[in-house]
Amino acid sequence: MRKWVARVMIVDDHALIRRGLVELIDNEPDLEVCGEAENAADALALTASAKPDLLVVDISLGGMNGLELIKRLRARDENAKILVLSMHDDELYAERALRAGATGYVNKNEPPDRLVDAMQSVLRGGTSFAPAITSRLLQRSVGKVSSDRDSYTGQLSDRELEVFELIGQGVSTREIAEKLHLSVKTIETHREKIKAKLKLRSGVELGRAAVQWVLEQA
Repeated sequence: MRKWVARVMIVDDHALIRRGLVELIDNEPDLEVCGEAENAADALALTASAKPDLLVVDISLGGMNGLELIKRLRARDENAKILVLSMHDDELYAERALRAGATGYVNKNEPPDRLVDAMQSVLRGGTSFAPAITSRLLQRSVGKVSSDRDSYTGQLSDRELEVFELIGQGVSTREIAEKLHLSVKTIETHREKIKAKLKLRSGVELGRAAVQWVLEQA
């Protein structure tokens, strides 16, 4: 009798990353790749036919970002197993990913074995977050650490936070639009909303605040 093999779907907008993940996953005897998607729209369409046991999702995707994708996947299936694999800072995005419905978060800087262990843990019905993140979430649950919702950037939406971080990294409006596969007008709208929420009076103040914030996260 053939051993049960978990079906894994990869959602990442970088072809090289997807190829590396396919090789890593297919080398595991109890895992196999059942589909790949480079954006959220393709992922939503493919999920219905591929029927993955686990989705490995990046946060930065063209159009709809990974956090919004997770929310939609959860709305379809409240038992969906979703592991975030991202270059974004764990402390900044892990809680947002958890709130969106992810069951684990792995930074792309982690060794491959860490990702495999995380996938196995999530597939067994558990969660997988870095020890430091788990500790912070536990402290927050008992009121020892303030929530991201109450922090400086906590009032920003997931997409606004993504744009704010890119501004702080010195990325231009046009480059942000290209990176996120959105229009320049949409990014400009996000900039205006960020300024309003953070009570910043100009684009210069927005740039300074974003750079300062990125430096504080480093």
